[in-house]
Amino acid sequence: MTTAPAPQTRKRPARQRAVASADRLFYERGVHAVGVDQITEDAGISKASLYTHFRTKDDLVVNYLVGRSDAWQEHVEAELPKRATTPGDRAVAVFDLLGEWFDEPGYRGCPFINVEAEFGHDHPSHDVTLAHRTWVRELFTSLLREADVDEPELGALELCLLYDGAMACAQADPSRPWAQAAGRTARRIVARPGTPASK
Repeated sequence: MTTAPAPQTRKRPARQRAVASADRLFYERGVHAVGVDQITEDAGISKASLYTHFRTKDDLVVNYLVGRSDAWQEHVEAELPKRATTPGDRAVAVFDLLGEWFDEPGYRGCPFINVEAEFGHDHPSHDVTLAHRTWVRELFTSLLREADVDEPELGALELCLLYDGAMACAQADPSRPWAQAAGRTARRIVARPGTPASK
């Protein structure tokens, strides 16, 4: 999935340009390292224009993560039906999508984990992170339940561990096939017998 925004043009509305610049700069450099002056300069807008749309830099950070979450959800929901026909295979295909993202130039890890590392739980972005993680967990739970895997909620947590671990490992050591390794482990989780069959 290409997570970087499309190239900016001066014809785009100021708000869109601010969001696109913040998205790229926050992801590339981190939130603390990027000031409002850098965002307005990159977007070609004034501070007054920026603050017309965002009361604070924190509001811009929240908008950045909401945009990342929406884009990833749309991508996953559009791609999974194309990649696999069974719910178990779709759960594994999530890791194929991660692997494609890891291979893109400029991959810098999970934007949600990165922002959490900078701010912790007290920042307004924390609620966005929790909502995104809830979506990931519920996606896995639903797919495992449809696949008749025993204890789908616990299995979903295991898949979330693989999901987060693969992103962190790919950021720290991009030379290794972390997504493929996570996908192989995910397949073993999906292959567990369902509760009716195991009795």
